[in-house]
Amino acid sequence: MVPPGDIGALPLWVGVFVLLGLALAIFNYVFYFRVVRLVLQGKETARFDQPLKRLKGALLISLGQQKVLQRVKYGDYAGIGHATIFWGFLTFMLSYGIFIFAGSAWRGFPEWLLTETGVRVYSSYLDILSAVLLVVLVWAFARRWLFTPRRLSYDLTRHSDAIIIVVLIAGLMASTLLTHSFWVAQGGIGPEADVPIGSALGGLFSDWGLSISAANTLQGVFWWTHLSIILVFTVYIPFTKHMHMFAAPVNAYFRSLEPRGALPLMDLENTEKFGAGRVQDFTWKQLLDGYACAVCGRCTDACPANLTGKQLSPMHIVENLKDHMVAIGHQGERNADHVEPSPILNGAISETSIWDCLNCGACMEECPVTVEHVPTIMDMRRYLLLEESKAPESAMNALLSMEQRGHPWRGTQFSRTDWAEGLEVPTLAEKPDAEVLFWVGCTPALEQRSQAIARSMAKVLKAAKVDFAILGDEETCTGDPARRMGNEYLFQMLAQQNIETMNGYNVKKVVTVCPHCFNTMKNEYPQLGGNFEVLHYSQLVDQLIKSGNIKPVKMMDMTMAYHDSCFLGRHNGVYDEPRSVAKAIPGLKLVEMGSRCRERGFCCGAGGGHMWVEESEGTRVNHARTDQFLETEADTVGVSCPFCAQMMEEGIQAKGLAGEKKAKDVLEILADSLEL
Repeated sequence: MVPPGDIGALPLWVGVFVLLGLALAIFNYVFYFRVVRLVLQGKETARFDQPLKRLKGALLISLGQQKVLQRVKYGDYAGIGHATIFWGFLTFMLSYGIFIFAGSAWRGFPEWLLTETGVRVYSSYLDILSAVLLVVLVWAFARRWLFTPRRLSYDLTRHSDAIIIVVLIAGLMASTLLTHSFWVAQGGIGPEADVPIGSALGGLFSDWGLSISAANTLQGVFWWTHLSIILVFTVYIPFTKHMHMFAAPVNAYFRSLEPRGALPLMDLENTEKFGAGRVQDFTWKQLLDGYACAVCGRCTDACPANLTGKQLSPMHIVENLKDHMVAIGHQGERNADHVEPSPILNGAISETSIWDCLNCGACMEECPVTVEHVPTIMDMRRYLLLEESKAPESAMNALLSMEQRGHPWRGTQFSRTDWAEGLEVPTLAEKPDAEVLFWVGCTPALEQRSQAIARSMAKVLKAAKVDFAILGDEETCTGDPARRMGNEYLFQMLAQQNIETMNGYNVKKVVTVCPHCFNTMKNEYPQLGGNFEVLHYSQLVDQLIKSGNIKPVKMMDMTMAYHDSCFLGRHNGVYDEPRSVAKAIPGLKLVEMGSRCRERGFCCGAGGGHMWVEESEGTRVNHARTDQFLETEADTVGVSCPFCAQMMEEGIQAKGLAGEKKAKDVLEILADSLEL
């Protein structure tokens, strides 16, 4: 955009840079006291390793809009609109430096830098882009305020900030076009007079009889309007959700590089507080998440708890934590005994919502700016349990059972080896040199429905002639339920006991039938020195089928809709192997759960300790998932998790369809198809 004339006796560049300096001073002051100073209250966390990997990921996520666009393949095209606006924003940011700020100081700078042809091309691009973005903004406004999808229907997503920002951006685009057009209407020449839309509008204004003097005045008015909006935008950003434009790339750089299924290890001996009940109990990354949050609603729209009528909204968790932090201000030097002027829990955030979380990770999968909702929620759950001794009664009962009996199944009459009766399954005590440890897990060993899964695993391993053994009575709970319920102390105690037992037998390779055991031993035991090769049965069995060690031959005439376990799929990326095993079974027709599969799978309702914790309100999560299964019209829902098997079976029974529909583990179907 060609700059207007000087401001009377005052050179144009002086006025421009004085206003710019004032806007930047206000921005930096607010940014430091409202963002940086508050975030740095948080505890230290190690996020400075692998800088090149961090930088590459941050560039893909922020500049490449990688996660913004991930929903497009599922038919949600809003990401394309956001990416278009974002990339347009970057283009205009560059143009401001060249045409407005440098151009106001030296009018020949754009042509010196870009050449006359370059200015013509860039100006034409900006001209066309302005019109395109105006159309996109109108669509975005209509989508958010007139044809509102569920994820934009929350109070936070309908805040006035959204309208203000859209109006400001639209003002930038409109003033770009009008500045171009009035430059043409006043007879302006040069490469910036050759822009297509501005040139057409300028000719139209001239045809309407607009005088050269009036066009000159209007060109100056809209140039200054454009600059004013830029400066207002600069000052306004730190007060709004659009702080994410600056915080999100930083957040993406400092994202966790640890396995997705692993919760951070708590240093029980040296921590000031167990969990987080005050601002300073959170890490600085958790506090940064609130500023990075784009308030897009994707996380809450994917949350099974929220979708079934619970209080939990992952978006509100991070936003309310940020708002609480801003409201109470900096809390001074770190002090373990300090009490904040207003509480976070049952103040800014309800305790019920913390217990609603299933740890399924759907929120983090959907988040376009790498907010880590689950660790934040879990730190508050740890605080409630370990500092306040607060937890649902059913959770307390399961934790007590783990402490006293080494498993959460209070009231079971089975021993660790009853499931193997008649199968001649050796223990490591009997066969200490076995190549593979079959980790049975509490549920397949002690819960009657799930024992069939353990028996199927033993049959398959025997058919494949795998050299395996079990721990039998020496096996205790991996600690996953304790950790997910917030009892980090009990988790570490159980985990260390198992690690010592396995190291005593020099165990190298472990196979599990439970994704929760698999995730804990694979991703969390290394935090405590337990380093083993851990496979879920689907990974091992897929290898055995492909190598010809086992061959399913019996026809299994069924249509099976496969349900992805969160701790197998989303947390560990194991999607293809269970499907590959299912496809190898003769007669089995495999179908998907609509769009609620793979990365977008819907939790069965048992995660986060909810196998033993009653749901707070609303529809049961497993009933909602059962409805999704029934929509496929398949006769069987296939799972790869004993928790999922129980939850889906109960859902089918609750719908009164136990005689027509079945819930089966893929391993059970495979075992039935083998020649044994």
